[in-house]
Amino acid sequence: MSISLILTPHAEKDFDIAYEWYEHQDSGLGKEFARCVDVKIAHLHRNPFHYQIIANKDVRRALVSRFPYSIYFISEPELITIFAILHQHQNPENWKSRT
Repeated sequence: MSISLILTPHAEKDFDIAYEWYEHQDSGLGKEFARCVDVKIAHLHRNPFHYQIIANKDVRRALVSRFPYSIYFISEPELITIFAILHQHQNPENWKSRT
């Protein structure tokens, strides 16, 4: 059985904002950011328990390679929910209201 993976609207908005910011800084950099996020999401989809639990409710965090971003997610038996993709220098409490 395959585990489903979803991004919440908040996580999609986080991604879109970061993509646009990087693309504005240098053409193509947003695409590289997207590639790195996609690679990390594919890895956490295959191996969700590889990532440490950082809070109650089984919240886990995956660090994006090359970019200072974290992907926050919850892994349940049949579903992985990504609820935030945040810059690591943002207030670390931002994701807590989304769980």
